[in-house]
Amino acid sequence: MNNGNKIILASKSPRRKEILENAGYDIEIRIQNADETLPLGISPEKAVQMLAEIKASAVERHSSEIVIGADTVVSVDGEILGKPKDENDAFFMLRKLSGREHEVFTGVCIITDKSKTVFSERSAVRFRALSDEEILLYIKSGEPMDKAGAYAVQGLAGEFARVESGSFYNVMGFPIEAFNKKFLEILKIY
Repeated sequence: MNNGNKIILASKSPRRKEILENAGYDIEIRIQNADETLPLGISPEKAVQMLAEIKASAVERHSSEIVIGADTVVSVDGEILGKPKDENDAFFMLRKLSGREHEVFTGVCIITDKSKTVFSERSAVRFRALSDEEILLYIKSGEPMDKAGAYAVQGLAGEFARVESGSFYNVMGFPIEAFNKKFLEILKIY
């Protein structure tokens, strides 16, 4: 599905790599450190688009290569929740999400030698009410520590988190359905 072009994923997320490979894409991981500082007051949708573009643009690319950048955030009450800094931060995030619905946004940037496409997807997720003991037990599993919003819907959090609307894969970190549509449009240019 690569159309002869090498696809570079500007992300170290094993979930994104797995989603793309399961969809039939042959990818190479190539990351470059970039300044991911967000302007104050930016919306979650604009934030993920900006971060995806920053990540994709930072990677050195040869003319025949297609670079994909992506970023995911969780948003509750307009507050952006990224990856937890430590276990206390994870506890705070999970307590905030407990018993509530929130939004998950993933931004994607696709750069070729002929175009740059940036888009985002939104999904709604509902948590059942969690006790402090359940949150601490989940944190002890280690799963929350490298995930936006401190949970992985495809993992142990599947016991208390349910995707209400939008793409399940978007909540995992990559909206493969929307990506496939955009990617096919881009390939028509070639």
